[in-house]
Amino acid sequence: MTSIADEARIAFDNLSERATGLFHPTLRLGVAGLSRAGKTVFITALVHNLLHGGRLPLFAAQAGGRIGRTYLEEQPDDAVPRFQYEEHVRALLEDRLWPDSTRAISELRLTIEFESASGWSRMFSAGKLSLDIVDYPGEWLLDLPLLEKDFARFSKEAVERARLPGREALAGDFLAILDGIDPAAEADEVTSARLHSAFAEYLRRCRADTTALSTLPPGRFLMPGDLEGSPALTFGPLNVDPAAAPYPKGSFGAVHARRYEAYKSVVVKPFFRDHFARLDRQILLVDVMQAINAGPAAVRDLEAALADILACFRPGRASWLGSLLSRRMDRILVAATKADHLHRESHRRLEAVVRRLVEDAIRRAEFSGAQVDIVAMAAIRATREANVEDGGERLPVIVGTPMAGEEIAGRRFDGQTETAVFPGDLPEDPARLLKGEVRADPLTFVRFRPPRLERTAEGLTLSLPHIRLDRALQFLVGDRLA
Repeated sequence: MTSIADEARIAFDNLSERATGLFHPTLRLGVAGLSRAGKTVFITALVHNLLHGGRLPLFAAQAGGRIGRTYLEEQPDDAVPRFQYEEHVRALLEDRLWPDSTRAISELRLTIEFESASGWSRMFSAGKLSLDIVDYPGEWLLDLPLLEKDFARFSKEAVERARLPGREALAGDFLAILDGIDPAAEADEVTSARLHSAFAEYLRRCRADTTALSTLPPGRFLMPGDLEGSPALTFGPLNVDPAAAPYPKGSFGAVHARRYEAYKSVVVKPFFRDHFARLDRQILLVDVMQAINAGPAAVRDLEAALADILACFRPGRASWLGSLLSRRMDRILVAATKADHLHRESHRRLEAVVRRLVEDAIRRAEFSGAQVDIVAMAAIRATREANVEDGGERLPVIVGTPMAGEEIAGRRFDGQTETAVFPGDLPEDPARLLKGEVRADPLTFVRFRPPRLERTAEGLTLSLPHIRLDRALQFLVGDRLA
């Protein structure tokens, strides 16, 4: 995936950061996920609960009263935008609106002063850890598998996906232009730009579609930024014949292949080298319920996307000597988000579905010495649980305030009215679900507003409620605060 020069630069950066870490211990945590998985919400909830002493009974350092002070500090990377924590908290607490999705990479440093549980460690440790949280779009993550694919393979996979029954309607304009291009013909800029625009629009339609289609590279086509209009972004897949490659100089096949390689050099490799390869630990957030609602094809699509993503991680057992030159992710957490949209009776089934989706990647990571865990969680809990009687039968429901415009059984909500919802059940056997042998009953899946926070008798606002955020924190950073 990287050249010798890339690895040398990664090693130099690691050596420099490890030297600094001798006096100021740090842990770089990557937060990623596919579109709508809740990355921004997760980071905001994590920081808010630590800053405000949230209810985190499974987070040992907090539960044991060993955290003295937690505060935000200036981040170490001056060229990376700061994660706008304060704006996101205001949107959640004052407006009761979910913050905007991640559009670019950002970073935040949270420093924790703590007392070690070990008397020996208290003698030699400063009792301070800086958690550098790196937030990046899931679309960028989907680009990493491109590093190991040439243009012919990228084109073949992209065109095959576009012709799938679930996508052909979304890709109609792109396929019409594509089928009119001979890869061996002399290229012209107008046609290349038309193909790129149609392909990018197809990707945008996939991202917005309710069928939860997941495999959407190249990710920067969806958020081009200052590269918009550059040759590195003005290309698209072609009906390439591998037997005819390489195509003549100046042909569509040759021009688009060169621009594809430029995209990897200009966009993908710098992200991998400067950010991704510097991570110590990773949480991958997954919205699996929407894919389940969309049917077996969407679930298989999600499975393929997760396999590609996890194959790009650099798992391995962390060691002091080895980490001087090459960082390895020694802990990876895969989190099924929005668990508050289901009753707790289905949470274990939700975890079982995700575990089945990534079981091959888990085996590879554990073989490398990394620890991997699966958790069903809600970084911010927007609902509460209750029971209702229906024909003498107890029915577990969730209660919350649907967002304005949401509909349940033909009823449109105004964003102010609370309601009880029976979300449905997940199947007991995730393997049969993934194979398409059985289809899950549709889940009642609506967007709920963030909760209205309670206040104490003294007027203090309590921390954001959650489901298993403490378990996620304990897995990701608990050992560094022991």
